[in-house]
Amino acid sequence: MNDTLHWFKSSHSDDSGGNCVEVATSTHAVHLRDSKMQDGPTFTVEPSSWSAFLDWQD
Repeated sequence: MNDTLHWFKSSHSDDSGGNCVEVATSTHAVHLRDSKMQDGPTFTVEPSSWSAFLDWQD
């Protein structure tokens, strides 16, 4: 799955090696992972849930 998704690093992450989150979107899901563990587990949510999370953060 990770090979077919286009992952991008969160704008809140930096290049110092700290907490880094990557996100990839597909038609029916939003995928999240730790950028330091690209072959590790991912967390997947529905797009509406991701939008609600982003709205909550504002």
